[in-house]
Amino acid sequence: MTIIGYIKESFAELKHSVTWPTWAEGQRLMVVVAVFSILFSLAIWGVDTVFGELIRLYYGNLS
Repeated sequence: MTIIGYIKESFAELKHSVTWPTWAEGQRLMVVVAVFSILFSLAIWGVDTVFGELIRLYYGNLS
């Protein structure tokens, strides 16, 4: 199989075999992903802030 054949078969599969979500479902899923991304980034920011403060306190006490 050549690269060209692979690309042609990939496009054919995308066109005929893949079930695409409706526009409304795609928008709903995008909102879900955005909300969880924001929540996850806030959680990481919180953990980073706590660890940064702990490291600052630890090294501040050493000097």
